[in-house]
Amino acid sequence: MSGTTTAAALRRRAAGAGANRWVVLVVLCVSLLLVAVDATVLHVAVPAVTEDLKPGGIELLWIVDVYPLVCASLLILFGTLGDRVGRRRVLLLGYALFGVASGLAALADNAQVLIVARALLGVGGAMIMPATLSILRQVFPDRRERALAIGIWSAVAAVGAAVGPLLGGFLLEHFWWGSVFLVNIPLMLVSLPVGRLLLPESKGDGEGPWDVVGALMAAIGLFGMVLGVKRLGGGESVGSLLTVLPLVVGAALLVAFVRRQRRRAHPLVDLRMFARPAFSTSVGCIVLAMLALVGLELIAAQYLQLVLGLSPLETGLRLLPLTFAAMAAGLAGARMLRRFGPRRMVCFGFCLTAFAVVLLTALGRTDDCALMLTGFVLLGFGLETTLFGAYESMLSEAPQEQAGGAAAIGETSYQLGAGIGIALLGTVMNAAYAPGLSGVPGVPEAASSSAGHSLGEAYEVAAQLGGVAGVALRHAARDAFVHGLHVTLLVSAGLLLLGAVMALRLPRVMQCEDAGAVEVPAPRDAAESRVSV
Repeated sequence: MSGTTTAAALRRRAAGAGANRWVVLVVLCVSLLLVAVDATVLHVAVPAVTEDLKPGGIELLWIVDVYPLVCASLLILFGTLGDRVGRRRVLLLGYALFGVASGLAALADNAQVLIVARALLGVGGAMIMPATLSILRQVFPDRRERALAIGIWSAVAAVGAAVGPLLGGFLLEHFWWGSVFLVNIPLMLVSLPVGRLLLPESKGDGEGPWDVVGALMAAIGLFGMVLGVKRLGGGESVGSLLTVLPLVVGAALLVAFVRRQRRRAHPLVDLRMFARPAFSTSVGCIVLAMLALVGLELIAAQYLQLVLGLSPLETGLRLLPLTFAAMAAGLAGARMLRRFGPRRMVCFGFCLTAFAVVLLTALGRTDDCALMLTGFVLLGFGLETTLFGAYESMLSEAPQEQAGGAAAIGETSYQLGAGIGIALLGTVMNAAYAPGLSGVPGVPEAASSSAGHSLGEAYEVAAQLGGVAGVALRHAARDAFVHGLHVTLLVSAGLLLLGAVMALRLPRVMQCEDAGAVEVPAPRDAAESRVSV
């Protein structure tokens, strides 16, 4: 047996019995599934929520967007809290909060209550997510095994992305829209006792104070920036004080946050990790990939339902090939990474995704199943290839003693990309859609202005007008939405090609270096056990 093989075997034995670490992986994947399902389950319910609660354009964006934004804002805060009081403890508290917030969302009778409930779900998600990658990094010190574990982990994320719209569509066929949130409660009730029984407790070194002020600065700064973008996307003037002020304050707080972290002896985010090209490039690739994926999924769900007239369940089924392709890419990711290396793998993923996005610009007012199937399969495989290579490179580049911080940064970039993607691509979509509704024959200017907020609202206005004017408005709105979809797809393709260029800074080959030993206690000792780094 070679020295490298012997070292890998010793690391695996030091990490505990083989069954134990793979059981831990299963529990972590279930945790991820809980969060991933909630991130997408609302997408197919947007038209039903719009019809029932009648939110404004900005409120509708917040209903969908507040969950990933709150989650992204608080990941570092709860990641560092887990280092102090125990990651498993924070994880289980997150399960409980997730269940309570799900019940509140299901019973919401207006847009404001639903926004608050989605924000609380984001808090719960922020408590759950950092534990998955940080524990995975510690439990699998050998890079070859870790690559396989990340492949399984990312495949589960793809399953959650698919189960969300499909489950949401099924529930909407039989129940009201609030039922899409109730599915979280049984998952939480199972996850709480299983997590307490099987997951080992783990803590960091606990050095330095917990910088709550810095975490709040980052959260408020992020919200300020996105609020400004949302107002611009809603048609507000660039010179409006309520648009400029959030942008300026948000940017100032984020700059102050970075300066504060550089001065502190024990920062929330160790910015020195970003000096490593592979780490910073991987984070940027995750942001760009998620920016394209989540925004496109939301718009695609509206296209399938409002333009093609598919039911919510049919919409979920149409999006299923994307997820199957992503699952295949995740499971094959470890082998591809060893053969091609991070640089070629991530670059290829971005280019394949960009090609798929451009291919989908051929979609129109009529249903083209073959084109949609081809585009979604290529899109899912390309994006998952990108995300897998970026996540694995980021975790492997970070020192093992900083695994928690690296995991929080990775999950923050994931959620940040998702939140900004919805806001940015939603803004592009609205900017391309609204002008197409001006000057429709027989439609009053006030009605055209209301119809310009969203396609769902345009259909409502058309129904109120009735007659020839209503039919004309409905057709114009549908054509304008398809045009906006094409513009949004082209913008996404440009961002993806930018990601392909960025990926050229990643390492050419997958380097399997020796890692330190990690102790994973047996499940029966989970109550008093601890992962030592």
